[in-house]
Amino acid sequence: MTVTDTQVTWLTQEAFDRLKNELDQLIANRPVIAAEINARREEGDLKENGGYHAAREEQGQQEARIRQLQELLRTAQVGTAPTSTDVASPGTVLTVRYDDDDTEQVLLGSREEGSHGDLQVISPNSPLGAALLGAKVGETREYSLPDGGTMKVTLVAVEPFTG
Repeated sequence: MTVTDTQVTWLTQEAFDRLKNELDQLIANRPVIAAEINARREEGDLKENGGYHAAREEQGQQEARIRQLQELLRTAQVGTAPTSTDVASPGTVLTVRYDDDDTEQVLLGSREEGSHGDLQVISPNSPLGAALLGAKVGETREYSLPDGGTMKVTLVAVEPFTG
C-alpha cells in the first residue's frame, strides 16, 4: 500500500455534499468573524478584552475546520464503494471477530461520514481501522487499546457498502 492510498477518504455523495455545504458556509462567514474582531478591537485595551480574544479564538477554530474540510474534500473518493470482497479497504463493511468471540459489523470509512443505523463507522486512521486496512478475509491482526494493551481481531467477511 502506498502513502497515497491511505490519504484517500471514502465518502458517500450525501456526506460529501453535507461537508461541502459546511465548508461553503464557513467561508461565507469569514467576513462576519473579521468584522466582529474589528469591532472588539475598537473597544480598547486588548489585554483585558475578553470579547476580542473570544472572537480571535472562534476565528482560529473556524479556519482550522476550513483547512480540515478542504483537505478532506480534496482527497475524497465519492460514492464508489470498492467491489472487492476479499480485502478490507475504505468503503467496505467489515464483519470482525474479537478475542472474546464477539462479532461486529463496521464501515471502514471517514468519521465525517456519519452514522448509518446500527453500523459503526471506523476510520482507517484509528488503531482498529489501521490494523484492518488491507487485511484479507480470515486474517487476524492485532491493534493497540487506549489503556496500552493489545487486542486481536479477525476479519470474517468484507462486503461493499451499499448505503
